[in-house]
Amino acid sequence: MIQYILETIVIQSVFLLVYDLLLKKETFFQWNRVYLLGTFLLSLFLPWIKIEALRTPLPENLASYQNFFWQLDEVVLSANASQNEFWEGINWTFAVLGAGSLVMMIWLVVKLNRIHKLKRIGAVSRERGFTKVIVPKSEEAFSFFKNVFLGESIPQAKQKDILAHEMVHVKQWHSLDLMFFEVMRIAFWFNPMVYVYQNRISELHEFIADEQSLKTNRKKQYELLLSEVFQSQNFSLVNQFFKQSLIKKRIVMLTKEKSKAIYQFKYGLLLPVVCGMLIYTSCDSQTSQNIAQESSLSSRISALQEEIEGKEGLSSDELEAFSLLANTFTDKLNQRANTSDGWTISVGVNETNGVSGNVFPFAVVEEVPIYPGCENADDKKACFMEKLTEHIRKNFKYPEEAEELGIQGKVNVIFNINSDGDIGDIRKKGPHESLEDEAVRIIARLPKMIPGKHQGQPVNVPFSIPISFKLD
Repeated sequence: MIQYILETIVIQSVFLLVYDLLLKKETFFQWNRVYLLGTFLLSLFLPWIKIEALRTPLPENLASYQNFFWQLDEVVLSANASQNEFWEGINWTFAVLGAGSLVMMIWLVVKLNRIHKLKRIGAVSRERGFTKVIVPKSEEAFSFFKNVFLGESIPQAKQKDILAHEMVHVKQWHSLDLMFFEVMRIAFWFNPMVYVYQNRISELHEFIADEQSLKTNRKKQYELLLSEVFQSQNFSLVNQFFKQSLIKKRIVMLTKEKSKAIYQFKYGLLLPVVCGMLIYTSCDSQTSQNIAQESSLSSRISALQEEIEGKEGLSSDELEAFSLLANTFTDKLNQRANTSDGWTISVGVNETNGVSGNVFPFAVVEEVPIYPGCENADDKKACFMEKLTEHIRKNFKYPEEAEELGIQGKVNVIFNINSDGDIGDIRKKGPHESLEDEAVRIIARLPKMIPGKHQGQPVNVPFSIPISFKLD
């Protein structure tokens, strides 16, 4: 989730940079409107698009341990977990995001209510194609969908020109653009680029309305904008005629000569920018330091892999050693051996040259085991890990003996999801027997799974998970 948010912000920043540097000062206003709306929508989907051909491949030995095990994320348990079970069960990231969205939703309702109140106290008249609202004791002028609000204090001579301007907003449904970004502010209130996008589209609406409403008499428009200081409601979801921060920009655009058609080639730059974004979201970067670490770990994995190559199965000691090495490797690389969709990468292990026998390697099995309730999940691994973590925390009790002796540490657990969906062949290695027994007890209580299948037949699939016990 965090990675998606960061990638979205980066992509939107680049799109806005291109707009501000190359497109903002051109008079292709309708093209710019399409650009702003289109690139924002595109930025929401680009982080999900992963082109496999652009991914940085991992060395073969580097991912070999994950061909055998499905390496699950570490679960950390503390001595007071039972007392804090409710608070620890809360996903605070989603809680904060949800709270912010709720605040923004309430704020939108408040703004809509303020507009409704102005309409209720104003003199409403139904005109052809729109509704005119004369607001008493006011010098406001703005539109919202098919409603045009004019302050009672605005002179009649100016109302005609203002009305022509606001009718452009009405006919081109500019309020729909602003409402779209209001909704995006609810969903992505933490993203500063959403507010920048809304600001850019708002000022663009004024440029469009100025251009369309007074094509022949621009001098009159200057006089209208500079004639006096007007009140204005600070609404982000309405098209305001008199907005002080925009007056200078609008005058500049009114005096600007129409851009030459050849300058439309600038929009063609969007294609290489999008291609660059796809490369950015698809590739896995590796620094020279990471590569050096990977080389060292790779040689250790390779030595162990050669030792077990060709065997019909693995002994308990070999499994434990392999699990420990896998966990070390995972900590070092932060699980970068995963593919874009979260499933373990395959490096060519198969039935003839991989590990075979009763335990079927994870990279070979055609259908991986599924946790009950995750059958329809988009990301089955994430669902599996979420429910497994929930199960562990729910059933965890810090061993009294270990707590009295001050013993804490990590227990590496290996287990199989057997062909019948049961949990079996649980093996463990940790700093103390009491911690090992507790880890085994928790894993043994896992529910019956949907077993993995290969060539249509249920098979045994091995899993490895580190469980850390910590004292406060």
